[in-house]
Amino acid sequence: MASLGTLAFDEYGRPFIIIKDQDKKTRLTGLDALKSHIMAAKAVASTLKTSLGPNVLAGALLEQAEQLLDRGIHPIRISDGYDQAARIAIEQLDKIGETFPFDPNNTEPLIQTAMTTLGSKVINRCHRQMAEIAVNAILTVADMDRKDVDFELIKMEGKVGGKLEDTQLIKGVIVDKEFSHPQMPMQVLKDTKIAILTCPFEPPKPKTKHKLDVTSVEDYKALQKYEKEKFLEMIKQVKDNGANLAICQWGFDDEANHLLLQNELPAVRWVGGPEIELIAIATGGRIVPRFCELTPEKLGIAGVVKEICFGTTKDHMLVIEECKNTRAVTIFIRGGNKMIIEEAKRALHDALCVIRNLVRDNRVVYGGGASEIACALAVNQAADKCPSLEQYAMRAFADALEVIPMALAENSGLNPIQTMTEVRARQVTENSPVLGIDCLHLNTNDMKQQHVIETLIGKKQQISLATQVVKMILKIDDIRSPGESED
Repeated sequence: MASLGTLAFDEYGRPFIIIKDQDKKTRLTGLDALKSHIMAAKAVASTLKTSLGPNVLAGALLEQAEQLLDRGIHPIRISDGYDQAARIAIEQLDKIGETFPFDPNNTEPLIQTAMTTLGSKVINRCHRQMAEIAVNAILTVADMDRKDVDFELIKMEGKVGGKLEDTQLIKGVIVDKEFSHPQMPMQVLKDTKIAILTCPFEPPKPKTKHKLDVTSVEDYKALQKYEKEKFLEMIKQVKDNGANLAICQWGFDDEANHLLLQNELPAVRWVGGPEIELIAIATGGRIVPRFCELTPEKLGIAGVVKEICFGTTKDHMLVIEECKNTRAVTIFIRGGNKMIIEEAKRALHDALCVIRNLVRDNRVVYGGGASEIACALAVNQAADKCPSLEQYAMRAFADALEVIPMALAENSGLNPIQTMTEVRARQVTENSPVLGIDCLHLNTNDMKQQHVIETLIGKKQQISLATQVVKMILKIDDIRSPGESED
């Protein structure tokens, strides 16, 4: 911080830096600043070329913008041209979009769509299984009346060990905890009524700073007796309200744990805030902050609560199933190491987002670069009719859109320019926006036949996001960076 300047605060407590040594700063303005940003963004986009999406499109748009800047076109005119082109591309997507058969009773088309999403991911050896898990999770949680999916109700939990094939969808909640006492019953608890507590199992004490003096054996015994009575009173309050399982956000000491075991009240401690909330949603219970506020109506209800263990390890997890609210689910992922589990989480999240988009809007466009080529043709036609300088930016936008099918062809081992040119010519002559790059070498460019589809919402968002990022970068025309220190 000292090398940059001095940290100061204004009258509202907001921090700001007073920069010193202005003569040592390197300052780029105008075209040099724009080119510096474009070069950095292009480097990021080329690194991500295998993942496609808005990153590559943004990189291609910036590359085209650099050429337009060299020709003397102002950045604002380039931004305006890109804006018009993006609008035309999105309108074209609406025209070529087709309605997808979305039926919760016939999940096969949805599974095929999820499999398309997972095709290039690490977990593609359990291709169909993962797709079925994603579809079932979304259909369980989806609110079909509002056409929306609450991702808060889908929890992904991973545990190292086992195989990816052991991944399963659990209609309930998994908590990475075990019963607080090793002698508490390991068998399945049925028709469980759960007290969900955020108050600790300990005697009440003042909130302010205090000191307790114990000067004799009698005082110590009296204190011990008081603590035991309080523990028993808390346990009695929980059991009297009909609860046969206590889930507590805080811990409790060995004496409380022993008394819970003696009174046959299974308990789980140190359950985190998000898990507590999910358990409350799933079981229909209320989170109770004080023992005195616990009532039978606030108890959560679950059909089955069981503790599962993993092979020869001592790891245990708690599974709460057959909950009152059947819309809460957990995807339990297994894998050989942490990296595989994290990759599986990311891949499943992508598949969940695709199915969620189909719930919101069941229109689709065809992948394999087909929709990008169709949009590029529409933008080029509109550019020919544009009388102003923006037509150059619009043509550049169309060229940038064609980078996506070219990247697909290159990644598939095909000649990118030749393949893309042939597909574009066929789209024009046959007037068919479903023709794309044959990445799987199935001897057909018909993406409808290959069942390579993308959600219309997702494709529109990709184009909008890439355009917004490029417009934002083109607005920055002044950069100041620290020079070399004399130290």
